[in-house]
Amino acid sequence: MSYELKNKLFFNKVSIIGVGLLGASFALALREKGLCKTIIGYGRSEENLKRAKERGIIDDYSLDVRKTCEDSDLILLSTPVGAFRDIAERIKDALKQGVLITDVGSVKGRLVHELESLMPDGVYYIGSHPIAGSDKSGIDDARADLFNNARCIITPTEKSNEPAKGKIISTWEAVGAKVEVIDPFTHDEIYAAVSHFPHIIAYSIVNTVGDIDSKYIGYAGKGFKDTTRIALSSPEMWRDISIFNKENLIRMIDVFRENLDKITKCLMENNASCIEGEFLRAQTLRKKLK
Repeated sequence: MSYELKNKLFFNKVSIIGVGLLGASFALALREKGLCKTIIGYGRSEENLKRAKERGIIDDYSLDVRKTCEDSDLILLSTPVGAFRDIAERIKDALKQGVLITDVGSVKGRLVHELESLMPDGVYYIGSHPIAGSDKSGIDDARADLFNNARCIITPTEKSNEPAKGKIISTWEAVGAKVEVIDPFTHDEIYAAVSHFPHIIAYSIVNTVGDIDSKYIGYAGKGFKDTTRIALSSPEMWRDISIFNKENLIRMIDVFRENLDKITKCLMENNASCIEGEFLRAQTLRKKLK
């Protein structure tokens, strides 16, 4: 039995705005599950779009975002989050009634409310954040099972259309994700702590080594590579995330500074038990992470 008949979850036309790792993987997952008929891609690089078409990730593409979204049933925003509002402004007059719009951005908060307010009547935006990315960003690493057993946070507002929210939840569940619904601002506080802030620290660690002596980087072992792997992530993407979640990040940096100051004081006092205590406190909390 087809998904269209079994779950009433079928999209005639899907538009992927930004065909990178997440956008391409979403397209492959939809195709594998039989959830759509046609997938159209949009992006800045025609070469990348051609490759995506050749690989069967998308059926066709356009360099005109309005044309890409015309007559679409589902639109996925998978560009850096800094482009979301501009894209929404450009496409809003080209959208058909009943179209669903979601995204894969890792910042929600006020951005969700702004995007929702830009939608014309009968057009439904529901924020999504699949926790399935990596430091890779291209289609070469895209795969249909990327979202299998991955957490996906849905961030509706009090104004969200309930049937639209339900269909977005069902779509993510159909491609393998485990969905959790969280308030947009709570989402940003959580992911500032466990994702956005660690990226800032990883970039800062690498820059610190560079400031001391860039030649030292050649001596780094597995521990350093593991700790700083996420510093390989797209600077453009993380620039936008940092700006959009800056209030939470500034607070995280202040708390981090307090922790560094505490260890500095322990070192200056040659207080071995204090240092061990701080390390033990971190180790105990880290063991709770499965």
